[in-house]
Amino acid sequence: MDAIPEGEAVSPDPIDTTLWIHIAIQIISFGLIFPTGMVLGIVRSRWHVPLQTVGAVLSILGYFLGHAHRGRQFAPNIHSTFASSLMLMLLLQVVMGIYLRLHLEKGIHARLRRITVLGHGIIGKLMPVVSWVQMLFGGITALGFCRGDHLGQCLAHFIMGSAFIGYGIVLTILLLVGQLWLRRTGRSQEFFDSLIIAAWGCVNTFTEHRWGGPWVKNDLQHTSMGIVWWCAGLLGIWLSRKRDGRPKRNLIPGIVILMTGWAMSAHPQQLELSTMVHSVFGYTLMAAGATRIVEVAFVLKDRNAVSSKFAEETNSFQYLPPFLLYASGFLFMAATEEQMALLSSAHVTHVSYILILYSLAFLLFLFVNMLLHLYASYTWPLANPPTTNVGAKALKPGHDNVNGSISNGQANGYAGRERQQVRDAEEFELQGLIGEEGEEEEERGESSDGGRSPVKDSQRV
Repeated sequence: MDAIPEGEAVSPDPIDTTLWIHIAIQIISFGLIFPTGMVLGIVRSRWHVPLQTVGAVLSILGYFLGHAHRGRQFAPNIHSTFASSLMLMLLLQVVMGIYLRLHLEKGIHARLRRITVLGHGIIGKLMPVVSWVQMLFGGITALGFCRGDHLGQCLAHFIMGSAFIGYGIVLTILLLVGQLWLRRTGRSQEFFDSLIIAAWGCVNTFTEHRWGGPWVKNDLQHTSMGIVWWCAGLLGIWLSRKRDGRPKRNLIPGIVILMTGWAMSAHPQQLELSTMVHSVFGYTLMAAGATRIVEVAFVLKDRNAVSSKFAEETNSFQYLPPFLLYASGFLFMAATEEQMALLSSAHVTHVSYILILYSLAFLLFLFVNMLLHLYASYTWPLANPPTTNVGAKALKPGHDNVNGSISNGQANGYAGRERQQVRDAEEFELQGLIGEEGEEEEERGESSDGGRSPVKDSQRV
C-alpha cells in the first residue's frame, strides 16, 4: 500500500508472474470450465461432476494466488471485495452438489432435496454471469480505472456493453436451441425483445441525467435515447400479437438497435481515437439492427424458423445479428475515457485496437456456439432432431400456412405425433428439474425388479 502514489489506485510496479498465473487460472476455471460444466449439468452428463470438481480446485488455487502476489499493489477495490461473495457462491454450490450425490431422500431430506436441486440449478446458471462481472472488475482493478469522476461513465459503458453481449447470447440461444421453448410460450420473439427495450428505456430516461441539476455533456442525448426505447418498446409489444391472439413477428427491435447505433456513431468525443472507436461501434450496432430487419422480413418472411420441419435448421445470414451484437458490446466496453487516453498515449491506432476487439467477439461467439452444440448433441441426437411442430396446435380453418411452413407460431401437423413430441419434451424438462431423483428411482427399480425398467431403456435408445 505504501508504494501507491497519493491519489492513485495502483502502484507503478509491473504485474508479477504470480498475478499473471492467478489471472490465467481464474479465466480458465470461471470463464471456460464452469460454463461447460453448467451445460453438462443441464443435460445430466456423467462428466458434470468431474469437470466442476477440476474447476473448483483451480479456482481455489487461483484465489490464494491472488492474495500472494508481489509487484503491482492495489488500493481497496471492488474486485477483491466481490471475490469473497463469488467464492461463497462456489462453496455453497459445492456443498449442495455433495449433498445431492449422497442420495438422501427419507424424512425431512425429501423436502430438502427438492429445494437443494432448485438452488443448485439456479446458482449454477447464475455463475457464468457473476463470473463475467468479476472478470470485468479484475480488468478495471488491474489498471486502476473507474474511480472518482470516471465512475459514472465506466458504469454506463460496461453495463451497456455487457447488455449488448447478453442480448447477442440470448439471440444465439433462441436461434439454435430455443425455438421449441419460444413456441410453447405462445409469444413471438419480438414481444420479449420489445418488453426489455421498453423497461431499459424507462431506466435510462430517469438515470442518465441528475434531475434538478444542469444538463451537462451528453445528458440530453442519453435521455432522448431512453425515451425512444420505451416508446418503441411499447409499440413492439403491441405489434407482437395478431387480432386472434396468435404471435406475430415485427421489425421494431431491429429499428431501435439501428437508431441507437446511428446516435452512437455521432456521439461527440474529446480524443480522435475515441471518436473513431465510437463511430465503428455505432456502425456495427447499425449493422446489427439492419441485419435483424433483413432476417425477419426477408430471410424468415415473418416465420419463426427457416425450415417447416426441423427447428434447428438455420440460414447462414441468421448468425450475423447476434455476432454483431457481441462485437458492439466489446467495442462499447473498450471505449471509456481512461482506456482511450491510455491507448492514445501509447500511440495505438484505432484500426489495430478494433481488430483485437473483433477477435474477442469471434472467440466468444465460437465458445457460445460450442456450448449450444454440446447441449443440442445431448438433447436432440441426429437420429431425432427437434421439429418445429413441437407444442403447436392445428390451424383453424381459414388461417394461412403457405407451402406447409410455419407462420407465427402455428402449424398444420399430425396431432398424434405432436402430442407425443410434447410429452417427450416435457418429460426431458422434468428430468432436468428433478436432477438426481430420477437416478435414485431407477436404482430402486433395478434392485426390486432385478433389472432395468423397459421404459428407461426405450428412452435411452
